[in-house]
Amino acid sequence: MSRKPTSKATSGPASKPASNPRSPRSANPAKSSWSKPKQAKAVSLIDIRDAITSLDEQLVQLLNARASLVVQVGSLKRAQGLPTYAPHREAQVLDRVLGLSKGPLPQRTLEAMYRELMSGSFTLQQPVRVGFLGPEGSYSHLATIKHFGSSVAMENLHDITSVFSEVARQHIDFGMAPIENTIGGGIVETLDAFRDMVLHEGKRDITICAEVQLAIRHALLCNGEPKAIARIYSKPEVFTQCRSWLARSFPNAQLIPTPSSSKAAEMVRDLTAQAVRDRKTVDAAAVGSELAGRLYGLHPLFHGIEDVPGNVTRFVVLGRAPTPASGDDKTSLMFDLADKPGALAHVLQAFAKQQINLTHIEKRPSGRKNWTYTFLVDALGHRDDATMAAALADAKHQCKDLVVLGSYPRSKRVL
Repeated sequence: MSRKPTSKATSGPASKPASNPRSPRSANPAKSSWSKPKQAKAVSLIDIRDAITSLDEQLVQLLNARASLVVQVGSLKRAQGLPTYAPHREAQVLDRVLGLSKGPLPQRTLEAMYRELMSGSFTLQQPVRVGFLGPEGSYSHLATIKHFGSSVAMENLHDITSVFSEVARQHIDFGMAPIENTIGGGIVETLDAFRDMVLHEGKRDITICAEVQLAIRHALLCNGEPKAIARIYSKPEVFTQCRSWLARSFPNAQLIPTPSSSKAAEMVRDLTAQAVRDRKTVDAAAVGSELAGRLYGLHPLFHGIEDVPGNVTRFVVLGRAPTPASGDDKTSLMFDLADKPGALAHVLQAFAKQQINLTHIEKRPSGRKNWTYTFLVDALGHRDDATMAAALADAKHQCKDLVVLGSYPRSKRVL
């Protein structure tokens, strides 16, 4: 079949094409969906900063709107006699928020931001006071900041026993105590405080209401030259965690124990000042956190000197009120066994019968009679769960004393 020849284009303006409603090519170019797009304007730094400023303005409005709701929550809590700090609710909020985020903001950063946000919320509802093993700059101090945020009032205490006693006396609302390290194992002072004050003395108003996992990164803090270091100060557990590195790097240095790593930094600061005044060589160093270095004006000569990467200390938050179930909990208990064959096996079997997993077992001398022991056990589940209640009731028959130290949300992330 022959076709009509199409007319050739002229050098003048293009003639209007024939109308054909079925063909998109015949549409008006100004309205065409496939017409060549205009070249996008390059985004400048000023444009991006303006966009950030606009988002900041929205964030401030939203944060204050959230704070207004927090104030209402505080009023209702006070009217009903409920505690300001609710670890089970905190765990639920963090899990939900982190689940919503698709990046690029790292989850660790987002969690830190929300913990600080919740810290400010505490002060809006009711002032919260938290005690920790001091001085400032200790890992207990760092764990308190990372878990509670910097808006709460903090009290540095001289020893771990004081953290327990100040909670019991209601001088502080909560206490932060280290209980276990991935390298050194159980923290003796905390285990003995639970044994003496809670199990044996019957101070049952002290309870574990939360747990915290903190990444431990040790630094050698000193304002002198490495070759001049003759004395290194720190807590014995810290020396244990850095033993190989210290032996290789400073085989002739004297290792001097201190009550805490932050106390070591404080002492080295004073020794350094004295050496400078006397125009002597600075030969003292401390092993501690970089936070301690900043607080006491000491330079971190070497970072990350712990022997095993992934060094983590687990802390427990002490309070006076039990924590409701969160849905993913842990229960800690302590007991003295009855003096009969198979008592320990029967206690463990009580949990096995209920299909309850035990995640941690620790023993300490009972402090009452030679060669008798007190045991601390962590079990997955909440004391209000039917299976946990049955296991605890069964285990009690094999013990002279058994006390639940607390049920609390299981920590899922390392801070």
